[in-house]
Amino acid sequence: MYSETRVFCCWSVQTCKRLPTLRAVHNLTPLRLRLFSQNQQPLPHCYNRAIDEADADDVLVFVHDDVSFDDWMLGWRLQEALLSFDVVGVAGNRRRQDQQMTWLLQPDGQTWDHTQLSGAIMHGEPGSRRLTYFGPTPAPVVLLDGVLLAVRAGLLQSTGVRFDPLFDFHFYDLDFCRTATQSGLRLGTWPLGITHASTGGGYTSPQWQRNGENYLKKWGA
Repeated sequence: MYSETRVFCCWSVQTCKRLPTLRAVHNLTPLRLRLFSQNQQPLPHCYNRAIDEADADDVLVFVHDDVSFDDWMLGWRLQEALLSFDVVGVAGNRRRQDQQMTWLLQPDGQTWDHTQLSGAIMHGEPGSRRLTYFGPTPAPVVLLDGVLLAVRAGLLQSTGVRFDPLFDFHFYDLDFCRTATQSGLRLGTWPLGITHASTGGGYTSPQWQRNGENYLKKWGA
């Protein structure tokens, strides 16, 4: 029997724009929203709080505040996905290389790791959206895009896997994936319909550079 699904949307009041996309999902699968409005804390603080306060059989969905859900069967698909993988996302990479600073690009920071990518994400706003296809999905991966991460709460609670507050935003997802893999969790992509208003990037910002230095310092490569 499927358990309750909770969706945790974090970081800013922008999330309110996305709430209508949850209504159809809620009609089919019990769903609760945890909103950290106008949040100023590092994102991992919010996510870890959600983990600690959840029931063990809850399905937790950690999602960015500028994401809309296009798939009204989302709750069912997530629970189906979690029968195959421990941690599920919409896009990722089958391998991790030394000095690799994003899940998408090779260590040179410019070239897509095309042959190893999996998943798809719609980008943009209604009326001006485009689909970015990365590669076949579902697929086992070792790195996931943090735009959406789903996992059963009890699995994180029992393994002690958490998001590291060292990374206020950038690199929190790569770090989480490496911690989860280190703890024996299986990561994978799944075909889930979402639209991400942002196109990503920001790889030259001071915040990204600072988090990248912390990431390499923590993991060594």
